[in-house]
Parts: sequence; structure tokens; C-alpha cells
Amino acid sequence: MSSGSEKLPEYERPPVSEVVCGVVFAPLTNLLAPHLGILWERYKPGYSDCQEVLPLPMQLEGESDGQATVELLEMPPLPRIWFIEPDGNRLIQIQRERFHHNWRRKSAEDAYPRHEEVLAVFYKRLETFRDFLSGQRLGELHLKQCEMTYVNHITSGDGWDSLAKIGDVFPDFAWQNRSGRTSGIPMGIDWKTVFELPDGMGRLRITIRNATRITDNQPILFFELTARGIGDARTFEEMRSWFEMAHTQIVRTFDDLVNREFQKRIWGRRI
Repeated sequence: MSSGSEKLPEYERPPVSEVVCGVVFAPLTNLLAPHLGILWERYKPGYSDCQEVLPLPMQLEGESDGQATVELLEMPPLPRIWFIEPDGNRLIQIQRERFHHNWRRKSAEDAYPRHEEVLAVFYKRLETFRDFLSGQRLGELHLKQCEMTYVNHITSGDGWDSLAKIGDVFPDFAWQNRSGRTSGIPMGIDWKTVFELPDGMGRLRITIRNATRITDNQPILFFELTARGIGDARTFEEMRSWFEMAHTQIVRTFDDLVNREFQKRIWGRRI
């Protein structure tokens, strides 16, 4: 559903393989590794597995151009901690200046839970983190950026089987296989595009590339849409409005870039 009266497209079989919702905030200088072990006790009833990974940089959308800026932190880095559900579908990511929640399709039978549920779980897990920080007197979250990413896998055989037919999926990026070409069909593609979000709320970054899915070695088109920004969303109520806007823009852009008949035939587009 959109944030306004406009009805957004819906699909019987959406190609979503992962959704990430997150916030970037001013570094929590008092947050130490032992605190993360205490925090895990809050999440462990649902997220019983734990993993350490490398921290992500604080990447913020620039104010005046299409580039994202990277801020360097002066304190020793903590690892990024993953708290993971037993089935692996949901994952919490925490570091000194980031909080993210992922939904991931781990098997073909996993149904995308729709964006209302994805956001509801994200807000609930974020509120647990804020309560923990307050109880441990570790500071408050001062928002610097909101982020939402949708990753889609478009499987070979579902309406395309060669990069020469990329235009059947993405008409704007069609390969013109005209006579006299000496280069042949591309072996790979990697397109990146940036759009402005409404009212100075950030940018929407698009990546389309061919890949091989690790789980089954299936050739896919990897189609990622990432909204990043903040605009005037400095409170947590305004943050919720930002995420609704971001979801709306991601769905609209998905619809705009993918052939409409392809959407109906392959994914069962209903609207």
C-alpha cells in the first residue's frame, strides 16, 4: 500500500529475495563489546544464533551531488553483530552507528511477508534496542540516515534466458542486436542508476547485474533498489513516514523499470 491514496502494484509471486530496513545514527561512543552480549539476552528468544562480521562504513548520501560520502570514525571499531533466527529468515545487525533488520528468502518455499510486516518487525526490534540503550545509560539514537533495500532475483528461464533478451525484462536497457555488430552478445552487465527521492528526502540507487545464485547455481538478474536519506525525518515518528515514502518510491520505480507484460506473466501482477 502507498502512503497516499494511490494503489501500488501487487504480485502473486514477487521476486523479492531480501528486504533490509535500517538507520544510521551518531556513534554510540559508550557502547562496548560486553554490552552486545547483554543485549543478545533481549533478542535470544527469537534470534538464538549470533555471528560477528566486519563493520559497515558510515555511508551518507551527499547533500549536493549524486555521490555518497563516507565518514571515518576516530574510535576503535566494534565488529558488526548479527543476531539470527534459527531458520535464518530474519536477522538483526548492530554496530556503533547502525541498526538494521533483514528478511531473507532462504528457500523457494519462503513467502515474502509483505512490507507492512517487514516494517512492523523492524520497528519492534529497533524499539528493543532503544530501551536497552536507555536502561544501560549508553545514550540515545540521533538519526543521521534511514535506509531501505529491496533485492530481487529474476531467474533465468522465467521470461529470459540470455543477456541478448535483457530488453524483455528491462526495456530501458535493451541490447540492440542489430546486423553488423562485431562484439557479440555481452558476457555480463552491471548497470547503476541514481534517482532523487521526493522533497529532498534522499536518493534511490538502482543496480542491475547478472549473477549466479549461490544456493542453486542458477543464473539470475540481480535487481537491487536502495533508498537512502533522511530529509527532515529527525524524530522516530517522522522516520516511519520516511520508510513509507521509500517503500512507495521503490515499488513505483520497480514497476517503471520492468516490462509490464513481463510482470503480469511471470509474477502475477494483480493491479
